[in-house]
Amino acid sequence: MNAPTTPEFIAADLREAGLPPPSIDEWFAAEPRETNEFGEDRRLYAVYWALADALIGRLPRKAQRNAAQAKAAAAIRGRARSSRARFLTAYIEKIYATLTHDFSRFLRVEDLVLEAAETFPGLAPSRAQLDAEAETLQRDKDGLEIDQGLLLSAILADQRAGRHLCHAMLLPRPESREALARFAADGALDLGSARLLRKGRGVLLAAGNPRYLNAEDQTTIAAMETAVDVAILDPDSDIAVLRGATVEHPKYAGQHIFGAGINLTHLYRGKIPYVWYIQRDLGFVHKFLRGVATPDALPDDVSGFGIEKPWIAVVETFAIGGHCQILLAMDYVLAAADAYLTLPARKEGIIPGASNLRLPRFVGDRVARQLVQYERRLECDSPEGRLICDEIVPSEADGIVPPEAMGAAIDRVVAGLTSSGAVGAIGNRRAFRIGEEPLDLFRQYMAVYAREQAYCHFSPALIGNLERYWDAQNRKG
Repeated sequence: MNAPTTPEFIAADLREAGLPPPSIDEWFAAEPRETNEFGEDRRLYAVYWALADALIGRLPRKAQRNAAQAKAAAAIRGRARSSRARFLTAYIEKIYATLTHDFSRFLRVEDLVLEAAETFPGLAPSRAQLDAEAETLQRDKDGLEIDQGLLLSAILADQRAGRHLCHAMLLPRPESREALARFAADGALDLGSARLLRKGRGVLLAAGNPRYLNAEDQTTIAAMETAVDVAILDPDSDIAVLRGATVEHPKYAGQHIFGAGINLTHLYRGKIPYVWYIQRDLGFVHKFLRGVATPDALPDDVSGFGIEKPWIAVVETFAIGGHCQILLAMDYVLAAADAYLTLPARKEGIIPGASNLRLPRFVGDRVARQLVQYERRLECDSPEGRLICDEIVPSEADGIVPPEAMGAAIDRVVAGLTSSGAVGAIGNRRAFRIGEEPLDLFRQYMAVYAREQAYCHFSPALIGNLERYWDAQNRKG
């Protein structure tokens, strides 16, 4: 008995959806069965992918498809995606070498996926395809960006290409040099959602998105990474401090909040592209851990070093989701006694960044799984919370830690951690990293993360979770 994924079954589904038989036959006839020679296969696969897009283009948009049309679209995308996997498996290093001019230039992930779409038509969604879905709710998107995830996963899985991509993402952003010059002149820098202030031998980075409890989204990511670059590259400081800005929410008005993780309202409304996740964790979060690279040296701690500083995180009120993830890349965590930590990944339906890699070495495997898979909440001032938080600032009689008490604690910790200079602290960071998270371990983890997060980002379960637990459909964007 034929399996339902054979061409005969798929063709029947496509005809039932109203697609013309000649176009169906042309698509099946064009499918490359093997990989033989890069140049010729590049041409053949591009033709096949274009025919797949043309078939889907004959169908209504996702939100207007009936059951037969939805089944047909899924079948076409699935078969085309399988062919992309074959092409990537056979040629990933050649693909990456073509995009980077034989590894001679660095491309950030957000640019790399678009350049791949232009250079290898059909391998990843084009800018025009992405623009056509830009204002669409997440539930109504067609999952085109899954192909970006498969591409990035294949690149990261290849040692040479993956290390080069990690190097590219550890370089300062193009705008960071000019921002550094402004900070050097003024001792302060306002980038909107991220503000820097030099105080003594420390740099304070205040990160904010006040309307959304300091959640992260597409409007905050560039400013955050630029601020991290500047804080690390600033020659007149020895340590950096990350603190949440004050917020506007009536319940927390005027309070510092470390952060609420990803902006779930923007996620539900389709305002967070897939590549955001990879840009974030290969970018500023990785820079917290490993520092900023220079073009001539990959900071893998064995053959090359970057420019880095120790980081202190200041947790007030709560650190949820992505903000809890950030704590795992910090050198020292100072927390208010009334603050708490959560990683509600199951309720969101996504993978919590590099937490699955890093969290077990802090709290052990069982507690890590409880946090990620069962929404366990950790009070900062608890035995388990203290495995992540180095120091707890006590609350007053009303149970609240006043801002001035936290400010004094920050000054004391900065003074204590810089009293012996930065050289030993940086050397010890590198020595810890090589045993805990060498670059190739991180790269391999990110290869898995890039693929799995792509599927999570477009899963129907994501929308169901956001509506069930977050009431996302009734929140204003």
